[in-house]
Amino acid sequence: LGVGWALLSSTLGWSRFTMDWIAPFGDIFINLLKLIAVPLVLFSIISGVAGMSDVTKLGRLGIRTLLIYLATTMTAVLIGLAIVNIAKPGALADDDQRLRNRIDYELWVRETTGVERPLDGQCFSCEEVNRAVVEQVMAARQAGGADDWIGEKVQQARATKDAGPLQFLVDMVPSNIFLSFNNTLMLQVIFFAIFFGITLLMIPGDRAGPVTAFMNGCNEVFMKMVDLVMEAAPFFVFALMAGVVARMAGDDPGAVVELFKGLAGYGVTVVVGLAILLFLIYPVLLSVVLRRNVYGRFLRAISPA
Repeated sequence: LGVGWALLSSTLGWSRFTMDWIAPFGDIFINLLKLIAVPLVLFSIISGVAGMSDVTKLGRLGIRTLLIYLATTMTAVLIGLAIVNIAKPGALADDDQRLRNRIDYELWVRETTGVERPLDGQCFSCEEVNRAVVEQVMAARQAGGADDWIGEKVQQARATKDAGPLQFLVDMVPSNIFLSFNNTLMLQVIFFAIFFGITLLMIPGDRAGPVTAFMNGCNEVFMKMVDLVMEAAPFFVFALMAGVVARMAGDDPGAVVELFKGLAGYGVTVVVGLAILLFLIYPVLLSVVLRRNVYGRFLRAISPA
């Protein structure tokens, strides 16, 4: 429905209507997910840790969880790099769109201090034949506003590059947990939740009981919130898709088609990578850890998701 509405609105010139009356519901959906994410992680981890009878088991469980997390993350990165280099989804985009993207990137690099120039040494925005495209891209950039968040990410990456080998440990420990909540710093939230849960296990049961019950109750509340938001997800995703396409393609149906050609290649690449993880890597990993074949049991267990 989102794709169909995007094509219809661009053909009939309804992009402004889509951005004013439909796209906001997609933004609401994103805000709801952000609203739920941090409290859900916080209360679920605290409830899980506080529900353990023996705190010494947490160390062994934590080490195993960390090792599995690192192994699956590295595997996912390698699979993603392999698939994207084989499929090359960016090649499906129209040549004109790729030129606009390249010029947009070159203009951003030129405006941002401390960012290295493209490694290929080419400058498409400097060529006289591309002057009209450069003017179009500059007008679109001025209409869309500055990409402040990209500059912030560059500064964060530069700070990480210059940091010491143990800086990641420092970054995991929050100095103000409320700032961590506000900035969605999930590693700091997870550290606080584990620390809180372990401390809760160390105090007498008559005092820890009410707090544990409260945390369990909050966890159930936010799990229910997830269910409620997901029930409305089809409409929200429709609004999100329609709004994104309207902002990027405007009233040009040809631009919509080219946009979806690029997105289709990207989407298929992502789905193939996820399928490899889901149907091959995870079952094999579980079978190795548990030392028995759990393929069918694993698929049945994840079927509700």
